[in-house]
Amino acid sequence: MVGLATVFGAGGGTSSYSEVEQTDLIVMWGSNARAAHPIFFHHVLKGVRNGAKLYVVDPRRSETAQWADLWLGLDVGTDIALSNTIAREIIHAGLANRGFIERATSNYEAYAASVEEWTLERGSAVTGVPAGAIRELAHAFATAPTAQLCWTLGITEHHNGVDNVLSLINLALLCGHVGRPNAGLNPLRGQNNVQGGGDMGALPNRLPGFQDVEDDAARAKFDAAWGSVIPSRNGRNLTQMFEAMSEGSLTGLFVVGENPAQSEADVSHAVHLLESLDHLVVQDIFLTKTAELADVVLPGSASWCEAEGTVTNSERRVQRVRKAIDPPGGARDDIAIIVELARAMGHDWPNRSSEDVWNELRSLSPMHRGMTYARLEELGGIQWPCYSEDALEPTFLHGRLWAERPEDRGRLAPFSVVVDEPPVESCTPEFPLRLTTGRRLDSYNTGVQSGGFSSPLRFGETVDVSPEDAASLGVADGEVVRIASPRGAVTAPVRVDPALRPGLVFMTMHFPDEVNTNLLTIDAVDPKSGTAEFKAAAVRIERLEAAVAGD
Repeated sequence: MVGLATVFGAGGGTSSYSEVEQTDLIVMWGSNARAAHPIFFHHVLKGVRNGAKLYVVDPRRSETAQWADLWLGLDVGTDIALSNTIAREIIHAGLANRGFIERATSNYEAYAASVEEWTLERGSAVTGVPAGAIRELAHAFATAPTAQLCWTLGITEHHNGVDNVLSLINLALLCGHVGRPNAGLNPLRGQNNVQGGGDMGALPNRLPGFQDVEDDAARAKFDAAWGSVIPSRNGRNLTQMFEAMSEGSLTGLFVVGENPAQSEADVSHAVHLLESLDHLVVQDIFLTKTAELADVVLPGSASWCEAEGTVTNSERRVQRVRKAIDPPGGARDDIAIIVELARAMGHDWPNRSSEDVWNELRSLSPMHRGMTYARLEELGGIQWPCYSEDALEPTFLHGRLWAERPEDRGRLAPFSVVVDEPPVESCTPEFPLRLTTGRRLDSYNTGVQSGGFSSPLRFGETVDVSPEDAASLGVADGEVVRIASPRGAVTAPVRVDPALRPGLVFMTMHFPDEVNTNLLTIDAVDPKSGTAEFKAAAVRIERLEAAVAGD
């Protein structure tokens, strides 16, 4: 969200799913949507069937890459190098959209100067992508009448993830692929309703509706409605919270619907900090590993079937959620829990329905003002922004950038000068392999929600290695090996995967009770977003005496 908000003022994808089906070219960058976002990938396939060219940029020849017209298999952590090389080729080929650049952007000259050193030859040497492939993508993206550029955690889970996003936005600005139908930038959210959480103000620097916490007028509006005094400074993101725990300045934590005891990088350190808290409260629908550490557990409701409310997806579409059954046992509606906690702390909050809460939001967030429950029901969902109850905005954002009159364009979209930086942890003779992490189609995150049922697609945790590395290490498919990083070690069976290039290994975080992959990952974080570098750790693989798993 940070990169999009920096350039455009709002942290939402700029297009709708239907536009992906109608565009001329699709770039999936750092996204294995076939496995991690299968519903969205159906829209991608519709676009391909309608004639769109599909380009995939990913270190692995993933399930998504296997559908591509061209796969660019870059080295982990070289996304900015590749983006800058594409940009230089577009500029030197005379394919930049100069009309849009002059009309709608700022800082172009500095950006163009910053990419000048990224010749095709240098970009190929740094990224590992053949120069011809880089040139093909550059020319195809620049000359396509419309294009969609999509990304996910393969871009953001780096120590410079926000800069990675800014580098992709630069390419869209360079070619005018934003602010018009079927052309845009689309981050695919890692979890259900991540977009909605950010929209509601679950960010350390934003109030609901992406209004700035440091904006005096915005705070005054909320203070008047809530009878509060909102602090004028930004709060802490998750990484900063853990830093504060380490320093001893944060001694109590309220965790809602999160499982940091298994999802954080360098997880043994994270667990130590959670155990050191004076007081830990967890509100969840499962007794997660984090909940097992808690002083108090508040059983909440399953929002998809046990509560009324709304959900917002990656295309900014707000949809109604309807209660079908009551929460079991002592579990309670999440709003009711929050209200009771407020009362226990001396605040006389009234009982509120989900619609009451939603109407309060509408009164404070201009981009939600026109979304009544009745309209959401009638239309099957509405994309923000929706300023009026009797009108709908275009399905794409930032059309103002194409306005004829300068005064109608608003704030220009700035190009960002971003610098190629390798992963924090380099591969060494002691740890010669690059570990990257991701998801599989059958499982979800730390397995809390998906591990309770079987799947014919599930084969448990493995360490995936290339055929070349398997041969050089002398390991066989199914053989249990030890995987070690500077932080810890785990054992897992080998899965030989021809989709991997030599030097790259892949694991997931779906089975932490059996193979705790986050014992290996590094907690190097992006200072702008607080996201850890889950995509790049250095490891080695060692043979064990045991031959094959299950023997």
